[in-house]
Amino acid sequence: MESVFAEMKAEDIGRNPFKLIGTDWMLITAGTKESFNTMTGAWGGLGVAWDKRVATCLVRPTRYTYEFMERSWSFSLCFFDEQYRDALTYCGTTSGRDVNKVAEAGLTPVFGEDTIYFAEARLVIECRKIYYQDIEPQNFLVPEIDGFYPKKDYHRMYVGEIIRCLSR
Repeated sequence: MESVFAEMKAEDIGRNPFKLIGTDWMLITAGTKESFNTMTGAWGGLGVAWDKRVATCLVRPTRYTYEFMERSWSFSLCFFDEQYRDALTYCGTTSGRDVNKVAEAGLTPVFGEDTIYFAEARLVIECRKIYYQDIEPQNFLVPEIDGFYPKKDYHRMYVGEIIRCLSR
């Protein structure tokens, strides 16, 4: 199934990251072939840090995917065409603790060397974790940020070195 994808350089993604992440959304996936989980994400970024091409994503400790992110050395970010909006909404509102949400969303997992991604994606970014940082409320410089955390369940931010990009 991987043959529908072509490998590309991170520099050639060529899509607006604000739209790609903040509007189109992504699936953040971690784990192994035997056990993995995915969740919809709309917070993160693409850039350069420590002379590496990196992707960042944020995951709350209350999310089931957090357990997989903590155990895994790698993760994927998958981006889809608009026709998959319902699947992304489902993956963002349903817990993998309760159901096989990948199957319920109609997605097909592809098992890469170190990551899991989805055959239906239009863009896949495979990352190796290189850093994480817990969001600390005492570091908010503007008070409105705390409004995103009524339950005080502050995210953990993961920085991953981009190891491979795949595109249709």
